[in-house]
Amino acid sequence: MVAAMLKQTRLKILLSLNAAAILLAGIIIAGAIWIPKESTLHVVSERSDETTEESDSDADLLDSVSDSVEKTEESTGSSKSSSSSSSSSSTSTASNWSSDPVPDGELWNETSITIYQTADQDICVSSALSNLGDMYWQTSNTDVIEAFYAEARTRLGYDSEHCRYPKIAGTGTTTITAGTYDGKRRDSITVTVIAVPVEQWKREVLTLVNKERTKEGLSKLSWSSTCESGAQIRATEIITKYDHTRPDGSSWETVCPIPKKGGTAGENVAAGNTSVSPETVVETWMASETHKANILNKNFTKMSVGFVFDPSSQYKTYWEQFFSTY
Repeated sequence: MVAAMLKQTRLKILLSLNAAAILLAGIIIAGAIWIPKESTLHVVSERSDETTEESDSDADLLDSVSDSVEKTEESTGSSKSSSSSSSSSSTSTASNWSSDPVPDGELWNETSITIYQTADQDICVSSALSNLGDMYWQTSNTDVIEAFYAEARTRLGYDSEHCRYPKIAGTGTTTITAGTYDGKRRDSITVTVIAVPVEQWKREVLTLVNKERTKEGLSKLSWSSTCESGAQIRATEIITKYDHTRPDGSSWETVCPIPKKGGTAGENVAAGNTSVSPETVVETWMASETHKANILNKNFTKMSVGFVFDPSSQYKTYWEQFFSTY
């Protein structure tokens, strides 16, 4: 009799505990799915690949940094004038691709584009579109374009309504799909990412510099084979030490010393995500008075260019201009 009563008592306690557990779980679930009356749900099948995990500190999103310096030595003596500054602006203007109307429900007139691994342009939908609101951006091949920063590089002329800055992982082809969360527009475009033509870009910088000098009535610079290897060495050195002082503590001009008979030399350097092509780096230098002074120095007759693209480093793109009279 006593044993039966104890058994019934234990059963009631267990049932009470189970009921309490079920009630507690119900409260937790209800709290998890509770939605304020004014909230709006956006249900889409596509996932967003936008990334903001490093938006405040990632070097990819920093302005370009650049410095310039000039040194003159004459056979009868020597004098040195130097200046340096941090450049945070560019005069580059980029079109957000086609301004022609696109078909209803679509975002692009283009079906495919090719960009360089330096992310020399943002991915943009047609600039003819307006009031797009929030959009999702996704990539089919994360080995090529890993994701998108949730903003555009406005200093290169891109606007955030139409463009996103791609986070490039390597070369190859991927399909980019974008759309509005209201479901009114959705489209895809094939993007091919190719390697940077390093030697070609070096020569393009010389061409662009000479265009700027011609505008001012100055003579064109010729390519300096004498300091060519030195310029490339300096571009490599500023990856680890962004300074006019070399890693070994010597001055920048020791990489291609001024001859004993005399001469003049100058240096511009730049690194960062607004120096992603010959056009953008020259425009960045021209937007700074100290760097512009070297480019338009009437005494210089030669120039060589160093360039390194290192996607595993802080600033990724590194440029060096070595001006000289020898």
